[in-house]
Amino acid sequence: MSEPLWLVVPAAGQGRRMEADRPKQYLTLLGRPLLVHTLERLHSAFPDARLVLCLDDDDHWFAEEWVPFADWQRVTGGEERMDSVLNALTVIDAGDDDLVLVHDVARPCVTREDLLALHQAVQRHVAGALLAMPVADTMKRASPSGASLRSEPRDALWHALTPQGFRYRQLYRALVEARNRHTLVTDEASAVEALGDAPQLVSGRRDNLKVTHPDDLALAAAILTSQRDTTERSL
Repeated sequence: MSEPLWLVVPAAGQGRRMEADRPKQYLTLLGRPLLVHTLERLHSAFPDARLVLCLDDDDHWFAEEWVPFADWQRVTGGEERMDSVLNALTVIDAGDDDLVLVHDVARPCVTREDLLALHQAVQRHVAGALLAMPVADTMKRASPSGASLRSEPRDALWHALTPQGFRYRQLYRALVEARNRHTLVTDEASAVEALGDAPQLVSGRRDNLKVTHPDDLALAAAILTSQRDTTERSL
């Protein structure tokens, strides 16, 4: 890698929508914790990167042997995703122009090819970049009661995925300003956009699933199995 690369993985969430007995990052996916699959995907693309894993201080599920990176550290996760990422950025010894990729721990199906494409885009674009995919479905505007009021044009609409990547100083400033404004941002690109910057959208695969609901685990297992079978056939 031509420039230092940091991988920040927020993993302090409780995953209450999963209705499980443990945080979703520790639920079993194809015989192993979901977190393990995610870290292995990141390691396959960036084995020499520095990993920062944001965990709850009271997390008793985590095991250090699950981490494949030689250079990694654990930091205290925050109440919200942006708090965890800002905690990580505050702790690490990064240079202003170091690259930082932030990836959801609940996205274990991201491919090595998409990770490398995103990394290249972040190096080229001063405003950073994020994996995303164009909206393919008809979009509806709902009323407060849940009725469909109208269809919204889907031209130029994209689903934001992760990783999302930026220069250290840019991302740190964006999150600090969001916190100072008491603005809750649900992804890093939103904070950077609030500064007036326009991150580059990098078209990613539609199987970069975020495990959020109970039935997503079965879908993630099917995706991982299909990806593995496709890779084996190509060898």
